[in-house]
Amino acid sequence: MFSHVMIGTNNLDKAKTFYDKLLGTLDVRPARVDGHRIFYITKTGVFSVSKPINGEPATCANGGTIGFAANSPEQVEAWHAAGIAAGGTPIEDPPGVREGSGVKMYLAYLRDLDGNKICAMHRMPS
Repeated sequence: MFSHVMIGTNNLDKAKTFYDKLLGTLDVRPARVDGHRIFYITKTGVFSVSKPINGEPATCANGGTIGFAANSPEQVEAWHAAGIAAGGTPIEDPPGVREGSGVKMYLAYLRDLDGNKICAMHRMPS
């Protein structure tokens, strides 16, 4: 359904360092830099971080979350630890199992360096 997701940043170099470390835990190659943007290109889509084109400061979406697919609970834990080590802020409950409506997931949440809410999720057998 989606071709890509793009979020804003106020410091592209710091964002690249943060997301290279974070997404590396999910086997995503380091970003390709394109001027004022960075791109993480995978078989399932593109995640991009950009300095706002209008020159205004980047802000995070209130109520928005970007979710990254993980292959295992261990990969979610590694993602979370890498994010904290790279300067991200842990939010909500600690990483762990969440269940509801017949779905069982292993989740972890962080705020990135610009305040964007991000999540790693592994869908588990019910």
